[in-house]
Amino acid sequence: MATIKDVAKLAGVSIATVSYVINGTVPVSEATRKRVWAAIRELGYRPNATARNLKAGQSRLIGYSWAPTPPEQLNPVLDEFLHTLVQVASEADYHILPFPCSPDQIQMEAYEELVYTGRVDGFIVSDTNFDDWRIAYFMDIGFPFVAFGRANEEWDFPYVDVDGAAGIRAATEHLLAQGHRRIGLIGWPEDSLTGNYRLQGYLEAMEGAGIPVDPDWIVRGEHSAQFGRAAAGQLLDLPAERRPTAIVALSDLMAIGTMAEVQARGLKVGHDVAITGFDDSPMARYLHPPLTSLRQPIREIGQKVVEMVLRLIKGEELRERHVLLPPKLIVRESSRGARPCAPALG
Repeated sequence: MATIKDVAKLAGVSIATVSYVINGTVPVSEATRKRVWAAIRELGYRPNATARNLKAGQSRLIGYSWAPTPPEQLNPVLDEFLHTLVQVASEADYHILPFPCSPDQIQMEAYEELVYTGRVDGFIVSDTNFDDWRIAYFMDIGFPFVAFGRANEEWDFPYVDVDGAAGIRAATEHLLAQGHRRIGLIGWPEDSLTGNYRLQGYLEAMEGAGIPVDPDWIVRGEHSAQFGRAAAGQLLDLPAERRPTAIVALSDLMAIGTMAEVQARGLKVGHDVAITGFDDSPMARYLHPPLTSLRQPIREIGQKVVEMVLRLIKGEELRERHVLLPPKLIVRESSRGARPCAPALG
């Protein structure tokens, strides 16, 4: 295994300078710092800053990486997920170190420092997507991690995820059982992996019912209540013979915008237009009318994620590397009793 002496030799600096860079105790030039970290990566050197104080040589810390939610949005799912991580990890005598990430790789060096200085023993990542650089990085260096979410199909890494396709399929089938045949969907952009899985469930349910999907029934855009309202307006502006009598939204936030637009047109949610959401956020039951939504098994996911990453940290094999858990459809007034005919718009 590489030593600190090897790093110093490759970087062309003293052993003390390597120590200064790793521990951040003495300022060094940016050029020297980059050269030292490049040598650490090339040699695969892994200093452990906590080994001096811990017999086990472990930090007892698990890094948690997620994409911060914009100020105008709420994300109760990730809030509950973090709460669960903290609780479950604490029961195993570990602690969670939250570490927000940016969509690009500008924070790569910060992640490298956490890994190579031994400040964390493993990582949990959420808000995953196609070509997620965090997953690619941890896979490349063989560092223990588990993801809440999936990424590229050809990547083999440990994850736990919600079966969004099964959830939206259940919501769509619920609307079909109410007699609806013109069902619209308000979804996330084409580059959203989670959004694509959920869209797949809608398409499967409609195909299973033998109903061709009008391309204008699917509207995709940013995850916000504002877009949900604009997209609902687009659906309700379709000619009467093509206008959806029910709308599946891929999140509660979008469903709230959808409800606002329906009500602004003098229509009754749950009577003129049926609406479903996803997440079953705390506010869903208090909306008027209460919102039908899909409840994610967040506590179970958090429990499994922590258990899996702890096994990897200990060098143990995982019994399951890919875990998909179905959400539960919670039916409320927003989708019950709606008449399956085109509403009369003023």
